[in-house]
Amino acid sequence: MSLDPAIASRLKRNDAGLFSAVAQERSTGDVLMVAWMDDEALARTLDTRKGTYYSRSRQQYWVKGETSGHTQYVHEVRLDCDGDTVLLIVDQEGAACHTGTHTCFDTDVLLAAP
Repeated sequence: MSLDPAIASRLKRNDAGLFSAVAQERSTGDVLMVAWMDDEALARTLDTRKGTYYSRSRQQYWVKGETSGHTQYVHEVRLDCDGDTVLLIVDQEGAACHTGTHTCFDTDVLLAAP
């Protein structure tokens, strides 16, 4: 599976060929998680509408929820103005974080609104 050349030409990748992906819940606007993608992971995501990412530690692709059942159905994919991050607007089934929480951003608050 290959990424559409028009999309691929707009992406800026790091030295490993990766770019960041932010998953945001469609119904709440919550930022759920941040992961890495490469062209193949993005192509798979666009083709299947399942959040598909690249694991740097395992050096392999993974589909969110494939083992946990906590799936992501992708409604929209947006590219940021710099081309180095994609935003996935998703419906999240179950916990998004590997710790079992709804979002990976609910543990430590470093600065709260006044």
